[in-house]
Amino acid sequence: MVRVAIIGGSGYTGLELMRLLARHPGVELTAVTSREFDGQPVSAVFPALAGICPLNFSWPDPVKLAAGAELFFVALPHQTAMMVIPTLLEAGAKVVDLSADFRFRDRAVYEQWYQEHSAPHLLAEAVYGLPELYREAIKSARLVGNPGCYPTSVILGLAPLLAGGLIDPHSIIADCKSGASGAGRGVSLATLYCEVNDGFRAYKVAGHRHTPEMEQELGRLAGEPLTITFTPHLVPMSRGILATLYATPRRHLEDSEVNAAYQRFYQAEPFVRLCPPETLPNTAAVRGSNYCDLAVRLDRRAKRLIVVSAIDNLTRGASGQAVANMNLMLGFPETQGIDTVPFLP
Repeated sequence: MVRVAIIGGSGYTGLELMRLLARHPGVELTAVTSREFDGQPVSAVFPALAGICPLNFSWPDPVKLAAGAELFFVALPHQTAMMVIPTLLEAGAKVVDLSADFRFRDRAVYEQWYQEHSAPHLLAEAVYGLPELYREAIKSARLVGNPGCYPTSVILGLAPLLAGGLIDPHSIIADCKSGASGAGRGVSLATLYCEVNDGFRAYKVAGHRHTPEMEQELGRLAGEPLTITFTPHLVPMSRGILATLYATPRRHLEDSEVNAAYQRFYQAEPFVRLCPPETLPNTAAVRGSNYCDLAVRLDRRAKRLIVVSAIDNLTRGASGQAVANMNLMLGFPETQGIDTVPFLP
C-alpha cells in the first residue's frame, strides 16, 4: 500500500478526495490536515465518512507530515499551497496540487492574475494534470498542477477542434454554468441558500482567473497564442458544470468530419464519453463521476460549431482528476478507484 495524505482536507475537494480514496485498493490515507478542525475526528466534520475514515484532522505542518506519506494532495488556497509544496518535494514526496499555483508555465501570467509566486523555480518542471493531453509526462512527474474545473470542461470540449485546425482559435466563446460547490465550503453571502435558490446569474464577467489557464492550454493546442471570451454563471444546484462553447469553422465542414475528429481524439480515453446524435450532455448524467460527456453540433445557418461539455466540478473538475493523476504518478491503472458509476437521480 502506498501512503498518501491530504493537506487542506476540510473543504469540498478534501471531502471528495476522502470519498474516492476510501475505495482505492492501492493506497492508505495516513493524514488529513485542517487548521480549523485540528484534533477533531474527520467523521465529526463530515458525518458521511463515519465508519469510512477513522482519522482525526491534524495541523498542517509540512516538515512533520513529509515523512508520513509518499504522495500528497495539496488542497490549500492559492499562495498558501506554494509555501508548503517545496518542503514536501525536498523530502522526496510527490505532490498533486489542487490550487492554481503550479498550473501556469509563465510566472508573469500567474502573477498578473493571482499574486507573487514564491517558488517560481518549480514552474518549469510542474506538469499540467490533464491526462488526455499530458499522460506520459504525468507518469514521470513529481509535481502536478491539477486543472481547474471550468478549464477542464472547456479544454476537453475544444481540444479535437483546435488540434485538428478546424476552428478559428480567435473566435472562441465559453459560456459556462456551475453548481454552488464550485465556490468552496467557506461561508459566503453570495452562496447562501436564499441568495442562490431560484436564481441564475453571471459572475466575474470579463475577469475570471480561470481564463488565462484556458488560454494557455487552448493556445498550445492551436499552436499560437489566443484570447477567449469566458463567462461563468452560478446555478442553483450543488455540483456540476455545463459548458456551451462556440467557435467559427475555418472552412466548410460536414457533421461526419467533425464527429470523426472527436472519435479519433478520444477513442482510447476512459473518462471522455461522446454522446450519441440524439443526446446532449446533462450534469445529472456525470454526477459523482470522473466522466466528461461531450456533444458537438454544426450550426450551418450561423456558421458556427457548438460544443456542449458536462462534468462534475468536484470529481472530474478537482478530486477525481487528482486521483487519476496520482494513479499515473504511482504506476496504478489510471481508472483505479475512480471508475465510479454516476449517481442518478
